[in-house]
Amino acid sequence: MKKICFVTAIPMTVEAFLVDYIYELSKVYDVTVVTNTYDRGFLECYRLNCKVIPVPIERKISLVKDMTAFLKLFSIFRTERFNSVHSVTPKAGLLSMGASFLARIPIRIHTFTGQVWATKKGIKRLLLKNIDRVTAFFATHILVDSYSQREFIIKEKIVASEKADIIGSGSICGVDMRRYSFDSNIREEMREKLGIKRHDFVFIFIGRLNREKGVLDLIKAFSIISQKCKDVHLVIVGPDEERIKDKIVKMGQHTGKRIHFEGPTREPEKYLCASDCLCLPSYREGFGLVIIEAASIGIPAIGSRIYGITDAIEEGVTGLLHTPGNVEELAIQMEWMIENKSERKLMGERARKRAYELFSKQRMVEGFTRFYSEVIGV
Repeated sequence: MKKICFVTAIPMTVEAFLVDYIYELSKVYDVTVVTNTYDRGFLECYRLNCKVIPVPIERKISLVKDMTAFLKLFSIFRTERFNSVHSVTPKAGLLSMGASFLARIPIRIHTFTGQVWATKKGIKRLLLKNIDRVTAFFATHILVDSYSQREFIIKEKIVASEKADIIGSGSICGVDMRRYSFDSNIREEMREKLGIKRHDFVFIFIGRLNREKGVLDLIKAFSIISQKCKDVHLVIVGPDEERIKDKIVKMGQHTGKRIHFEGPTREPEKYLCASDCLCLPSYREGFGLVIIEAASIGIPAIGSRIYGITDAIEEGVTGLLHTPGNVEELAIQMEWMIENKSERKLMGERARKRAYELFSKQRMVEGFTRFYSEVIGV
């Protein structure tokens, strides 16, 4: 049986994106997961037949820690003699692609899910950009989670066009249409929990609370429309990555109690059921998975017109796109969603149909396993 190794910087990446892939691949291959964890059994609850090897891969740059992780990875690859090493996330990619190259692993795959340097400038941009170039150089195959992102990294000379592939229509793992489906009972239950009336309008943001996600722009835009529309709420779901909640509270203090902070959750589908429109005014995204998760429930989205999001939203059909950083344009689109109920619902119906036809998890898993059978064999 051929051996495959997945490498990520944090276990959450495996749980969020790779579980279904590992489940299917384990039927044909011997699968190992390498990640920064103290819990070797963190995947047991998913009933996965794979081995977990802890390696202290840090997300931030640390020369000493990075070299330690690199040597550990090299030792593992030399010992285990995998047929393929597959990395996800930038740091895991840099270290594992380099280590697997030196260990002479024949198939080396890295998945790009967005470029952290896309919004940077100067030396920091150059450094991070070259890290991606090095990762791509050591890899034998590059997977990208959107067509527009692929075009971007080819244009920026990160990778050659013949080396970059996309599974299906894009996204890192697709959407589970059974999990992300509308439930009127859950909608009422969640609204009661949040203290939101049945007929009030709810915008939702799901993601890490940081400036690059555009959450501060969203608060500004919501503050504008909340002056005109009294029965409107904004639900914010996700970890406070940059500790900006206090700043957000201060910015939205004139909206009363209509901004709801819910923190991180393992059940985003419940919050989506309670909502009417998703907002993702991000400055950079590889794809925008949450957009198709919302679409699967029948919820249209407003997103910034950047690579990645333009693949997830069909402008004017399944949602609206605005210029990144343009708060006034975002506010106008949010107001349009409130005032045009029939058109909004039609957008949601189209979004669900498109999610089913292009981005279902089943299609992605089938495409992913087919990719492995083509590049590695059985």
